[in-house]
Amino acid sequence: MKYGNLMLEKKEYVYIKRILNISGYVGDHEIQKSLRKFTEELKTAHILDEEDMPQDVVRLNSIVTVTSDNKWEKTIQIVQPSEKDIKNNKVSILTPMGAALFGYSVNDIVHWEFPTGEIELKVIDVNQQAQEKNLIYY
Repeated sequence: MKYGNLMLEKKEYVYIKRILNISGYVGDHEIQKSLRKFTEELKTAHILDEEDMPQDVVRLNSIVTVTSDNKWEKTIQIVQPSEKDIKNNKVSILTPMGAALFGYSVNDIVHWEFPTGEIELKVIDVNQQAQEKNLIYY
């Protein structure tokens, strides 16, 4: 891992902690496992001010290109749960893929348990879209 631990911006960290607490880890067992792992990773994350965030870290609204050990490549955008739209490759932070990638950076290798089994992902590219200044708190 390039930076040693996950890298999160302060406001996004607070937002994610809140939605994880409110979500109750939803009903699906596999999603529960993924979100519990994400919650554990958050405990050791580096929390930074907006101006100190590296540009190559996966954040809310980042457009991320990943490859897998299964030889596929995908480009997705990590979004708030209310903005998820699979047809337009917008993946919620509360899905296994969103939780797996969040806080990682370009060239990081991520091992994550998905409903289909463990997959190794490599972050190929991160493009920052305009970051939300006013996150929606449910």
